[in-house]
Amino acid sequence: MRWCRKLAELLVVLMLAVSAGALAAEIEIRNAQLSPEDGGQALSADFSIDFNPRLEEAVSKGLVLHFVAEFELNRPRWYWFDEKVVRTQQTWRLNYHALTQKYRLSNGALHLTLSSLSEAVHILSRLRNWLVIERDRATPGDSFEAALRMRLDTSQLPKPFQVEALSNRDWVLSSDWKRWHYTVPSPAPALPPVPAGGESK
Repeated sequence: MRWCRKLAELLVVLMLAVSAGALAAEIEIRNAQLSPEDGGQALSADFSIDFNPRLEEAVSKGLVLHFVAEFELNRPRWYWFDEKVVRTQQTWRLNYHALTQKYRLSNGALHLTLSSLSEAVHILSRLRNWLVIERDRATPGDSFEAALRMRLDTSQLPKPFQVEALSNRDWVLSSDWKRWHYTVPSPAPALPPVPAGGESK
């Protein structure tokens, strides 16, 4: 009986942990796809980002929020662990300037000034043409397992907010990993040359 009671308690703890993890997924990934681009393979995706009132208030009071998109590319191997071909990320900084009453979204050297938080979130939710696979890392016909997620990086918060984030789920803003199979396509065949003095027939 004691063993059964311990097992029941463990199952309850596991169920609560699973439920907590589900509640933490405040970002949904849509339309994630890879496509050939000059120099390799580029990633595009849409995110549905649910800002709660706590985060809106924090931004409006000048707190800088860092959002990180993480991408991984693995080559499955039946005889050993999967080979990690690519692991990369990029970060956006979102903050509010009280003097100008504008929001600023920064990604590397790119800076956008926006009139509202909804505009900033709209831009943040559209990832386009991110070169994640260099040409020399993959050849046509290669098959991989791709994975993408986005999260609020609480490690970039000031220390008092990092401590609060440990116990307050309002600071948990993250997607689950989105995983899919990807085979590098063959390049499109070259078009025949156009004869001089006229169009090809």
